[in-house]
Amino acid sequence: MNIYTVSFFGHRYMEGTAEIDNRLDKLLHDLITQKEYIDFLIGRDGEFDLLASAAIKRAIRSYDCGNTHFTLVLPYMKAEYRDNEKEYLNYYDEVEICPESAEAHPKSAIQIRNRSIVDRSDLVICCIRRKSGGAYKTIQYARKQGKKVIDLAEEEK
Repeated sequence: MNIYTVSFFGHRYMEGTAEIDNRLDKLLHDLITQKEYIDFLIGRDGEFDLLASAAIKRAIRSYDCGNTHFTLVLPYMKAEYRDNEKEYLNYYDEVEICPESAEAHPKSAIQIRNRSIVDRSDLVICCIRRKSGGAYKTIQYARKQGKKVIDLAEEEK
């Protein structure tokens, strides 16, 4: 089986999400209907992550061919997850703690987790509107690693 891994990164705060949401819906439709099996990897650290998670869930409900897996990758054990594990597992197919970042200092753990996700990915989907911050650094890393990157914000320009 060919597993195609897709990850998502964006800034913590976003504006003008309707157009990004529409682009994401179309892209997810194409991926789910054209790929044999897709593993979606996402964090939960900002507004883009929440937007992308909702779009993934919508797409799976609408186009599901039984060919998707949706994984939340946490940088370390978070109290919110620990206290609400059942709800998380009802939403995501799987929740994992990134082993590379779990023991790191919290200030560096998210970037370590992000790089680990990029390393596992065939495609990185992002929404980068400014050249600063962790999401921007992650996309720079993805491009350096030769990963295919689709920046939903570039289509606005």
